[in-house]
Amino acid sequence: MTKDAKTARASGHPDPRNEIVDHLPALRAFALSLTREGASADDLVQDTIVKAWTHIDKFQPGTNLRAWLFTILRNTFYSARRKTRREVSDSDGIHAARQATRPEHDGRLALNDFRVAFQQLPDEQREALILVGASGFSYEEAAGMTGVAVGTVKSRANRGRKRLAELLKLEAGEELEMTDRATLAVMAQNHPVSR
Repeated sequence: MTKDAKTARASGHPDPRNEIVDHLPALRAFALSLTREGASADDLVQDTIVKAWTHIDKFQPGTNLRAWLFTILRNTFYSARRKTRREVSDSDGIHAARQATRPEHDGRLALNDFRVAFQQLPDEQREALILVGASGFSYEEAAGMTGVAVGTVKSRANRGRKRLAELLKLEAGEELEMTDRATLAVMAQNHPVSR
Protein backbone atom coordinates (compact mmCIF):
# COMPACT_ATOMS: atom_id res chain seq x y z
CA MET A 1 0.00 0.00 0.00
CA THR A 2 1.39 3.43 -0.96
CA LYS A 3 1.94 6.24 1.49
CA ASP A 4 -0.93 8.24 -0.12
CA ALA A 5 -3.28 5.27 0.15
CA LYS A 6 -2.33 4.83 3.82
CA THR A 7 -2.92 8.53 4.45
CA ALA A 8 -6.34 8.40 2.75
CA ARG A 9 -7.33 5.30 4.71
CA ALA A 10 -6.12 6.85 7.99
CA SER A 11 -8.27 9.93 7.34
CA GLY A 12 -11.36 7.75 6.87
CA HIS A 13 -11.63 8.52 3.15
CA PRO A 14 -11.19 5.96 0.38
CA ASP A 15 -8.16 6.26 -1.89
CA PRO A 16 -9.29 8.63 -4.69
CA ARG A 17 -7.38 6.57 -7.27
CA ASN A 18 -10.01 3.86 -6.81
CA GLU A 19 -12.76 6.32 -7.78
CA ILE A 20 -11.15 7.90 -10.86
CA VAL A 21 -12.52 5.27 -13.22
CA ASP A 22 -16.08 6.17 -12.16
CA HIS A 23 -15.60 9.64 -13.65
CA LEU A 24 -14.20 8.60 -17.05
CA PRO A 25 -17.51 8.83 -18.99
CA ALA A 26 -18.17 12.37 -17.71
CA LEU A 27 -14.56 13.39 -18.37
CA ARG A 28 -14.77 12.07 -21.94
CA ALA A 29 -18.03 13.91 -22.58
CA PHE A 30 -16.51 17.15 -21.31
CA ALA A 31 -13.33 16.58 -23.32
CA LEU A 32 -15.38 15.88 -26.44
CA SER A 33 -17.29 19.13 -25.98
CA LEU A 34 -14.01 21.03 -25.80
CA THR A 35 -12.01 19.27 -28.52
CA ARG A 36 -14.89 18.46 -30.87
CA GLU A 37 -13.06 15.33 -32.00
CA GLY A 38 -13.05 11.82 -30.53
CA ALA A 39 -9.36 10.97 -30.72
CA SER A 40 -8.35 14.35 -29.29
CA ALA A 41 -10.90 13.94 -26.51
CA ASP A 42 -9.47 10.52 -25.64
CA ASP A 43 -5.95 11.98 -25.57
CA LEU A 44 -7.13 14.82 -23.35
CA VAL A 45 -8.77 12.41 -20.90
CA GLN A 46 -5.63 10.28 -20.86
CA ASP A 47 -3.45 13.33 -20.14
CA THR A 48 -5.87 14.35 -17.39
CA ILE A 49 -5.74 10.95 -15.71
CA VAL A 50 -1.93 10.87 -15.90
CA LYS A 51 -1.73 14.33 -14.30
CA ALA A 52 -4.30 13.43 -11.66
CA TRP A 53 -2.52 10.19 -10.81
CA THR A 54 0.86 11.91 -10.69
CA HIS A 55 -0.42 14.70 -8.45
CA ILE A 56 -2.92 12.70 -6.39
CA ASP A 57 -1.19 13.99 -3.26
CA LYS A 58 -2.59 17.45 -4.08
CA PHE A 59 -6.18 16.18 -3.95
CA GLN A 60 -7.81 16.82 -0.60
CA PRO A 61 -9.76 13.73 0.55
CA GLY A 62 -13.39 14.55 1.28
CA THR A 63 -13.63 17.18 -1.47
CA ASN A 64 -15.24 16.78 -4.90
CA LEU A 65 -12.99 14.46 -6.94
CA ARG A 66 -15.06 14.97 -10.09
CA ALA A 67 -14.69 18.75 -9.92
CA TRP A 68 -10.94 18.35 -9.33
CA LEU A 69 -10.62 16.10 -12.41
CA PHE A 70 -12.72 18.47 -14.55
CA THR A 71 -10.48 21.36 -13.51
CA ILE A 72 -7.36 19.42 -14.52
CA LEU A 73 -8.95 18.49 -17.85
CA ARG A 74 -10.00 22.07 -18.56
CA ASN A 75 -6.60 23.49 -17.65
CA THR A 76 -4.84 20.86 -19.75
CA PHE A 77 -7.03 21.69 -22.75
CA TYR A 78 -6.47 25.44 -22.58
CA SER A 79 -2.73 25.06 -21.89
CA ALA A 80 -2.33 22.85 -24.96
CA ARG A 81 -4.44 25.21 -27.02
CA ARG A 82 -2.29 28.18 -26.10
CA LYS A 83 0.81 26.22 -27.12
CA THR A 84 -0.36 24.97 -30.49
CA ARG A 85 -2.74 27.59 -31.93
CA ARG A 86 -3.00 25.37 -35.01
CA GLU A 87 -6.59 24.19 -34.69
CA VAL A 88 -8.85 24.42 -37.69
CA SER A 89 -11.90 26.55 -37.02
CA ASP A 90 -15.23 25.15 -38.14
CA SER A 91 -17.55 27.83 -36.79
CA ASP A 92 -20.07 27.40 -39.59
CA GLY A 93 -20.10 23.60 -39.27
CA ILE A 94 -19.17 22.85 -42.90
CA HIS A 95 -16.47 20.34 -41.99
CA ALA A 96 -18.65 18.66 -39.37
CA ALA A 97 -21.57 18.44 -41.80
CA ARG A 98 -19.40 16.61 -44.34
CA GLN A 99 -18.49 13.98 -41.77
CA ALA A 100 -22.00 13.41 -40.49
CA THR A 101 -24.21 10.62 -41.76
CA ARG A 102 -27.87 11.25 -42.27
CA PRO A 103 -29.75 9.58 -39.38
CA GLU A 104 -32.93 7.66 -40.02
CA HIS A 105 -34.77 8.53 -36.82
CA ASP A 106 -36.30 11.97 -36.09
CA GLY A 107 -34.67 12.11 -32.66
CA ARG A 108 -31.30 11.43 -34.22
CA LEU A 109 -31.95 14.19 -36.76
CA ALA A 110 -32.65 16.60 -33.93
CA LEU A 111 -29.53 15.43 -32.11
CA ASN A 112 -27.43 15.98 -35.24
CA ASP A 113 -28.90 19.48 -35.62
CA PHE A 114 -28.10 20.11 -31.98
CA ARG A 115 -24.50 18.95 -32.37
CA VAL A 116 -23.94 21.18 -35.37
CA ALA A 117 -25.48 24.16 -33.57
CA PHE A 118 -23.57 23.40 -30.36
CA GLN A 119 -20.26 23.42 -32.22
CA GLN A 120 -20.99 26.96 -33.41
CA LEU A 121 -21.05 28.34 -29.86
CA PRO A 122 -17.97 30.07 -28.46
CA ASP A 123 -15.78 27.82 -26.29
CA GLU A 124 -16.79 29.59 -23.06
CA GLN A 125 -20.52 29.10 -23.70
CA ARG A 126 -20.09 25.44 -24.67
CA GLU A 127 -17.99 24.85 -21.56
CA ALA A 128 -20.58 26.50 -19.27
CA LEU A 129 -23.43 24.49 -20.79
CA ILE A 130 -21.55 21.21 -20.47
CA LEU A 131 -20.60 21.89 -16.86
CA VAL A 132 -23.97 23.13 -15.54
CA GLY A 133 -26.14 21.23 -18.00
CA ALA A 134 -24.82 17.88 -19.12
CA SER A 135 -22.40 17.31 -16.23
CA GLY A 136 -24.78 18.51 -13.52
CA PHE A 137 -22.43 20.84 -11.68
CA SER A 138 -23.89 23.81 -9.86
CA TYR A 139 -23.08 27.31 -11.08
CA GLU A 140 -20.82 27.73 -8.04
CA GLU A 141 -18.89 24.55 -8.81
CA ALA A 142 -18.53 25.50 -12.47
CA ALA A 143 -17.29 28.95 -11.45
CA GLY A 144 -14.70 27.35 -9.19
CA MET A 145 -13.50 25.03 -11.94
CA THR A 146 -13.24 27.76 -14.57
CA GLY A 147 -11.89 30.48 -12.32
CA VAL A 148 -14.60 33.03 -13.12
CA ALA A 149 -17.44 34.58 -11.13
CA VAL A 150 -20.73 32.69 -10.67
CA GLY A 151 -22.53 35.44 -12.58
CA THR A 152 -20.16 34.95 -15.51
CA VAL A 153 -20.97 31.23 -15.65
CA LYS A 154 -24.70 31.99 -15.50
CA SER A 155 -24.35 34.60 -18.23
CA ARG A 156 -22.35 32.27 -20.48
CA ALA A 157 -24.85 29.45 -19.99
CA ASN A 158 -27.85 31.69 -20.66
CA ARG A 159 -26.28 33.27 -23.75
CA GLY A 160 -25.34 29.79 -24.97
CA ARG A 161 -28.91 28.49 -24.50
CA LYS A 162 -30.34 31.54 -26.25
CA ARG A 163 -27.96 31.17 -29.19
CA LEU A 164 -28.70 27.44 -29.46
CA ALA A 165 -32.42 28.18 -29.54
CA GLU A 166 -31.81 30.69 -32.35
CA LEU A 167 -29.64 28.28 -34.33
CA LEU A 168 -32.19 25.50 -33.90
CA LYS A 169 -35.02 27.91 -34.78
CA LEU A 170 -36.93 27.10 -31.60
CA GLU A 171 -39.84 29.31 -30.67
CA ALA A 172 -40.11 30.76 -27.15
CA GLY A 173 -40.98 27.90 -24.79
CA GLU A 174 -40.53 25.22 -27.46
CA GLU A 175 -38.37 22.27 -26.42
CA LEU A 176 -36.27 19.86 -28.43
CA GLU A 177 -37.87 16.49 -28.96
CA MET A 178 -35.19 13.94 -28.25
CA THR A 179 -34.34 11.31 -25.71
CA ASP A 180 -30.71 12.21 -25.05
CA ARG A 181 -30.66 13.34 -21.39
CA ALA A 182 -27.34 15.19 -21.63
CA THR A 183 -28.52 17.27 -24.58
CA LEU A 184 -31.80 18.06 -22.90
CA ALA A 185 -29.92 19.05 -19.74
CA VAL A 186 -27.79 21.50 -21.72
CA MET A 187 -30.93 23.22 -23.00
CA ALA A 188 -32.75 23.16 -19.64
CA GLN A 189 -33.26 26.52 -17.95
CA ASN A 190 -33.35 25.21 -14.35
CA HIS A 191 -30.09 24.09 -12.82
CA PRO A 192 -29.19 23.38 -9.19
CA VAL A 193 -27.66 26.26 -7.29
CA SER A 194 -25.56 23.90 -5.21
CA ARG A 195 -25.11 20.19 -4.81
